[in-house]
Amino acid sequence: MLRKIRISLAAVFWLLITWLLVDFTGTAHVYLGWMARIQLMPALLAMNVGVLIFLLALTLLWGRIYCSVICPLGVMQDIISWFRRKKFKYVYTPARTTLRYAMVLFTGAALVLNLGWLAGLVLPYSTYGRITGAITAPLYKLANNALAQLAEHYDSYAVYEVDVWLKSVSALVIALIVWGIIAVLAWRGGRTWCNTVCPVGTLLGLVSRYAWYRPSIDKSRCNACGLCERSCKAGCINSKEHSIDLSRCVMCGDCMEACRKEALTLSTEKAPFKPVTNRNPENGYKGRNAGKPRPAEEKAAPRNNKPKVAAQPKDNVVAASPKPETAEAPRHNPRRRKPKAATAESSVADPGRRAVLASTAFLAGAAVLRAQHKPKTTDGGYAPIISKKAPQRQHRITPPGSVSLRNLQSHCTACQLCVDACPNDVLRPSSSLSTFMQPEVSFERGYCRPECNRCSEVCPTGAIKPITIEERTATQVGHAVWVKELCIPAKEGKPCGNCSRRCPSGAIQLVPASDKYRKNEHGRWIGPDGKQMDGRLVPMIPVVNVEKCTGCGACENLCPVGPQSAIYVEGHDVHREI
Repeated sequence: MLRKIRISLAAVFWLLITWLLVDFTGTAHVYLGWMARIQLMPALLAMNVGVLIFLLALTLLWGRIYCSVICPLGVMQDIISWFRRKKFKYVYTPARTTLRYAMVLFTGAALVLNLGWLAGLVLPYSTYGRITGAITAPLYKLANNALAQLAEHYDSYAVYEVDVWLKSVSALVIALIVWGIIAVLAWRGGRTWCNTVCPVGTLLGLVSRYAWYRPSIDKSRCNACGLCERSCKAGCINSKEHSIDLSRCVMCGDCMEACRKEALTLSTEKAPFKPVTNRNPENGYKGRNAGKPRPAEEKAAPRNNKPKVAAQPKDNVVAASPKPETAEAPRHNPRRRKPKAATAESSVADPGRRAVLASTAFLAGAAVLRAQHKPKTTDGGYAPIISKKAPQRQHRITPPGSVSLRNLQSHCTACQLCVDACPNDVLRPSSSLSTFMQPEVSFERGYCRPECNRCSEVCPTGAIKPITIEERTATQVGHAVWVKELCIPAKEGKPCGNCSRRCPSGAIQLVPASDKYRKNEHGRWIGPDGKQMDGRLVPMIPVVNVEKCTGCGACENLCPVGPQSAIYVEGHDVHREI
């Protein structure tokens, strides 16, 4: 019963936190944002004392139940090992204590040296977040776009399409490599990653040694069959010595389910049963069941030496003569299995194959619908659209609420939750070695809108602190820089002014591109030829007020010059307040 409850809770937690990591509408973050904050390492980095006390009390009560219910990476390993479809496949392996503590020291040193992304390579929540963001999120968006196309066909716009694009090649490669390693380890050895690499598992293992409820083996019932050992995906049960390594046990309950003698139970004592003395070979022990009481008739006659007595036929029963064997009536063999008749049910593929075929057909249909919807390649049908390219910034732009680059480096573990949650496609994983896979701001596909603070709401580690909309509009993450050589009014003498019109903070003003343009006493512009500019537009160039600019990137994103904008944002290492 406890095992079924544990599996049900684990399935619910895993599905909901996966939806939280792939959701782009913000709906999941309103109701399920707490699921990211109750993870151990995010709570530790954010100094969430309440969550830490809760997890400590849970481990002291039930052991490492966190690893088999709350941790999404642990549940993913259980799912992979379940697909192997072999009931008993594990063996006891001694604990690799040196490697486990070395990974804990490695993680702590990386956090102390402000290399949070390096620690995030082995932290369970961050690892699962990268795998989900790089692999599962694009598939989720493709399915959403296919549903949007279908809904639009029936004049329904309840679902809208989103762009599916590769945010970082390096992050995708890392996610695929780590997922492959974890999948192989889980397929072959169950919880190998949790009990050798994961530092969270090692830390919880130190506490779980003193857990109140713990699995224990009743030696008076155990017949040393080894079923519990072969079903333990943590490899922590030694059936020969009747011992369980509590530092690696994740309280999954598989061993109790496999035991046919009910010798495995939850106990509150370290040694709840006394050793049985008659199991010693010196006291006449000759088999697995030597410690069990034997019937009185078996005590008189030794086992396996009973005299065989021929069965006597009953008086009123006449023995029937056997029927002669003929070619038409072959001799009946009770051990021969009858061939199964070919039915429609037997010709149908198994449910797993049907699910794979259905998923393939669904994704293929989504690709066809997507191909029919051709992307826009021209600006109004006249000029080709040129994709934007990021400029060479001297200082990296960090999200509003991150306070400084140093705070982001020391607290961010690169879980990609903020990157996937950004509705404006502004955040993406960094490719710089010092901030590898941590979020950085770039404005090729959008700009940071003043009314949006989504990234600060979803961050569980404190790398991006929660801020209100008012605080967001008063935070300066950078300032705009004008490039004269690329600006259309300065280079071609044609009017533009798009950056000034679209600036939400009013930090960009326009001035004449040349001193040859002036105003007369009536307030009308006079051109270089000394004539009034009646019907002609004066080419104006932008001037940036650094004190008012918030670095939102609207000017950079909406500048018509491409591939590099004539105005771009330079970041601030420490955010300023306007």
